[in-house]
Amino acid sequence: MPQFLVTARDGTDPGAPERRLAVRPEHFRQLGPMLERGEMVVGGAMLDEDGTMVGSACIVEFPDRAALDAWLAVEPYVTGEVWRSIEVTPFRVAVQRETPQGVPEPGGSVPPLPGQEPAAEAG
Repeated sequence: MPQFLVTARDGTDPGAPERRLAVRPEHFRQLGPMLERGEMVVGGAMLDEDGTMVGSACIVEFPDRAALDAWLAVEPYVTGEVWRSIEVTPFRVAVQRETPQGVPEPGGSVPPLPGQEPAAEAG
C-alpha cells in the first residue's frame, strides 16, 4: 500500500498555539482508529528551538492519494485551522525500530505536553 510523508506547519499568528491545544484531544481520539487500521505508521510534533510545537510530521499509509485527502478533509488540525501549510510526498519506509516510547495505544489518552507531565504520586 502506498505510503506518504505528511509535513504540516502550524500557523504563525498569535492564536495558533491556542487553536492547536483546543483541537488536540480530538486529533488524538482520531489517531486510535487510524493506528488500528494501520494507516498511521508514525507521527509527531515538529518543534522549534525552544521546544514549542510548530507543526507535525507523519508517515501514513493509504490505498491512494484520494484516501489520504479524505483523511485530511476531516483531520481536526485541518478543520480547526491549526495546520496552515501541508506538504505530501510519496514515501517508502526502508527501516524502522520497534514502536517508540510515548506513542499512545489505540484509543489511549493524549500524552502530556512537555513541562505538563503529571506529578509523581507520593508513596
